[in-house]
Amino acid sequence: MAVWFELNKSSNGQFNFALKTENDHVLLRSEQYESKASAQSGIASIQANCALEARYEKKLASDGKPFFNLKAANHQIIGTSPMYGSEQARDDGIALVKASGAGTTVKDNT
Repeated sequence: MAVWFELNKSSNGQFNFALKTENDHVLLRSEQYESKASAQSGIASIQANCALEARYEKKLASDGKPFFNLKAANHQIIGTSPMYGSEQARDDGIALVKASGAGTTVKDNT
């Protein structure tokens, strides 16, 4: 399945990115960054860390829905998944990020 990073500038002038699939499903979403360069560094961090199992934090939201965070070596969250309907779907999302996040292209919408 084809995946890519989508780099965007929000109406408040900040930057963010999402890792998306070919059917426009979001696998990971970043925080807001003040500069484009910082958002690009966040993408590079995802690419560098996505293959490492230890970087994934599996969580449950307050409503019980599973999701995950991808963390950098310094334990900072660099991407958060959407909520999933099951733990298996979340684990499948992690597997897709692990398999394809490192070599993906960036679509710059800024």
